[in-house]
This record gives sequence, structure tokens and C-alpha cells, in this order.
Amino acid sequence: MTLKSVDTLLDVLQFADSHTAVIVPELGIRVTYDSLRYQVLAMAKALASAGIRRGDTVAIALPNGLPAIVSFLAASIAGTSAPLNLAYPYEEFLFFLGDTNARILLCPPVGAEFARSAAADKKIPALSVEMNDKGVVHLAAPPAAAVSFTEPRADDIALVLHTSGSTGRPKRVPLRHFNLAVSSANVANTYELSQQDVSLCIMPLFHVHGLIASLMATLLSGGTVVVPTKFNALSFWRTVHEHQVTWYSGVPTMHQLLLARAHHKPAEAASVRFIRSCSAPLSPGLIHKIEGLFGVPFVEAYGMTEAAHQMTSNPLPPRHRKAGSVGVGAGLRISIMDKEGNHLGTNQRGEVAIQGANVFRGYENNAEANARAFVNGWFRTGDEGMLDTDCYLHLTGRIKDIIIRGGENIAPHEVDEILLRHPAVAAAVTFGYVHPTLGEEVAAAVVLDEGHDATELALIKHCRELLAEYKCPKKIHLVKSIPTTATGKIRRRAVAAALGDQ
Repeated sequence: MTLKSVDTLLDVLQFADSHTAVIVPELGIRVTYDSLRYQVLAMAKALASAGIRRGDTVAIALPNGLPAIVSFLAASIAGTSAPLNLAYPYEEFLFFLGDTNARILLCPPVGAEFARSAAADKKIPALSVEMNDKGVVHLAAPPAAAVSFTEPRADDIALVLHTSGSTGRPKRVPLRHFNLAVSSANVANTYELSQQDVSLCIMPLFHVHGLIASLMATLLSGGTVVVPTKFNALSFWRTVHEHQVTWYSGVPTMHQLLLARAHHKPAEAASVRFIRSCSAPLSPGLIHKIEGLFGVPFVEAYGMTEAAHQMTSNPLPPRHRKAGSVGVGAGLRISIMDKEGNHLGTNQRGEVAIQGANVFRGYENNAEANARAFVNGWFRTGDEGMLDTDCYLHLTGRIKDIIIRGGENIAPHEVDEILLRHPAVAAAVTFGYVHPTLGEEVAAAVVLDEGHDATELALIKHCRELLAEYKCPKKIHLVKSIPTTATGKIRRRAVAAALGDQ
């Protein structure tokens, strides 16, 4: 399928027809493209009537579902959307509402106390978003005067998200309409999405992964999005069967939960043609296990907020998938750079740099971060990796997470993968801790699989059989869980901070 060219999120809705656009499985609601377009435009007009203009930020604190979809599109079209995690505590809502300079907060009619309280303290109006039993979304108390919105241009900022803030204060990432349109098209083209495809959106819609891969790429290709309120591993395959889902995208923790509950290919999975993973790495062993069990291609991709999500992906058959690689460039240029900004050759480790129409222009009000991140028109991702001779990208970890032991550089991700090969290990995270003579030494935190047992000494022996001695962990902490972000990324530095001095 050749996708029509679009410049804005409003253009995505120009293909309105009677085909089903969104399904809310818990409520049995189906919304056509005609209805979705009508609802989005009506809310955009309501936001304009409430005073929202181009450049004004609309904060959104809603659970996954049709109200979140309509609100995101309407806010992006009338002004700029800023989706937030409904589970944030009061202090985080206070920060994000202030940092985005939000003019209005959209939230559910019931609950969202922390969001409402923070908005009240910031003197920001909180408007309730409701949905009736027919699947029509609207503001609970729309403004009396009707004002039309100004149609967005390709260069207008549609969406503001924040980096995770794992290295300090979160940075604001402004994404323009054309960034999102290009990225959505890149995803749709990579997986040959069409009107016949049904996507199951299990990623949160306050994150670029869910917004672009699961939602916008599907709408751009004319397919159907199934949007449960939350990911539920117990009802997952029933939902897949009932709605004939053809693909879904998730993070490793989700795939591991589904794998743990399936001992053979579920009969309900017959409609699925591929499974996608992004936002965090998955070991090659688990990838082969998932493909073997579910019997469909499992494609690992690589994305980040600053690129409006997808940058590379393993391709679908008949092209080759390389387990342990995040695939080839998907609609943008990839290069590996040294510290001075020189481009390196194949099989040379360095910093991954990107260039393309989906890549943002720079962080808002952060000249220092922009000076570090951009060199000669290339954005430096902060990830270390290398391109092989087939131009497949292999990631070795975050630059700031690299352990330097006695002058030797050790990629924590490489040690993670070795630990995950042990049959007793369910999850692992490697980190460095201070050593008086070597500078840093290697340690790891490990979660054991249910029904399996292993000692620290046994795991260290396993590593010594497969790794050079200097890369082997000298301490292994057996823990019950490993902290992750809301989107499934391991919080490596939080583990290091908690266990590094033990």
C-alpha cells in the first residue's frame, strides 16, 4: 500500500469513511473514521472556544481509551498537546503543568485528584472529558460561544513530551506536525500496514511509542486500533481473537509476561502476522523463544522521543531479521560517531547519530543540551552502538552507563544478555560501582525465575564461562524486582544508586 502524503495530524483524518477506526473492547464500542473525525473537530472547536490558540499547550491526564485519542488529536490540531501519566503524584503534575506552561488540563470526570489539585494550585482550568455509551467523546461543560480553530501547518508544534529525566531535570521535546506525520508513515511503511490491519494498543498514550506506532501509523494506513484501558496479560489473547488483531507493539516486560503464560501457541493468535518490540532491549534468546512459540516474525525496533519514535527496525520477511540487532534505518540516516563528531566505519563502536525529517530541531529553552546533542546537523542519541557490514544497528548501551574498569570499557547490556542466558534468570541489570584502584568494578542485580534457584557464585561462574574476566560481575545481588519506567525501560542508574555501595 502506498500511503498518501500528509503534513499534519489533521491531514491524517482526511481519509474519513465508514471503516472502523477505533474499538474500545471493554465497552464493545466501535467508532468509524467519519465519527472520529467529527469528534476530533468538535473538540478542537471547543478548545478554541475555551481560548486555546496555536502554540497554547493543552495538558492531558487520561487513561488509555477513546477519550485520550480524541483529546490528543484535538489538542494537537487546536494548539499543542502534552499528554501526562495519570499515575503521576501531585509534585510531578505540578512540575509538568508548569514546565509545559499548560493553559488547560483535560482529565476524567471522576478521579485524577493529584492532577486536578496541581492544576488548581497553578490556576489552570481543569475540564472533564466524557464519553457516552455510543462512543461519543465531548467536554462535560463546553464553552457557550463557538469559535473555530486555526488549521495547523506542518511546522507548528503538535506535541510536547519530556525525556525520562534519568540524568537530571527532564528536557522538553517539541515535536512538529511534520515530525509526527513522517514518523507515522515510516512505521506504516516498515510493516506494510493497510486498511486490513488491526493494531492492539497496549502502550500508554502519554508516550511516543503508543501514540505513533500503535495509534497514528494505524490511522494513517486506514486500519483499526483496539484500545483497552490497560494491558492485561490474562485477557490479552481473548481480545486478540475477538477483534482479529494482526499486530501489536510492546516493551520487553509485556512480551515476557505473555511468554510466561503460554506453553504452546494460543489458538486465539491465528490472526497475528507479526509482533513488534521497542523502547528497551530484548535478549536474542527470548526473541527466538517468542518466535518459536507464537510462530510469527518478532521484530525489534529502536526509537526515542526526539525522533518522534521509530529510527530503525528489523524488517519483515522475506528480508532478514537479526536477533540482537535493532535493524536498519527506517526513513532516516544513521551514523556512528566518535567523541569529536567524526563518522566511523562499519563494525566500529561509537555514538549513534541520526538525521531525518522525523527528528526534532532541539530541546525547548535548553541551549546547553542542544549544543551537546547536535553536531553538523546530526543528533547524537547518547546511545553507543555499531553498524555491521549489512548496515544493521547493534546497540551496546547508553554512553553514560558504560563501565570503565581499569581503563577497559564494558557495555552493561552485553553482561545483561549473558546473565539472561542462564535458565534461572528472569531479569538482569548490570552496573558499575566504585573501586579504590580500578575506578569502577562490575556488579549486577538479578531476578530469578519462578521455580528456579541459583546462587550468586553459580551466576558468577556462568558469566566467567562466557565473558572475558574483566567483564564478569564481581557482585551479584539477588532481588525480587528491578525498577522500570512507566514505559518498561530499566532504571539502571536507580539500581546502581540503591546497590552500588553494598
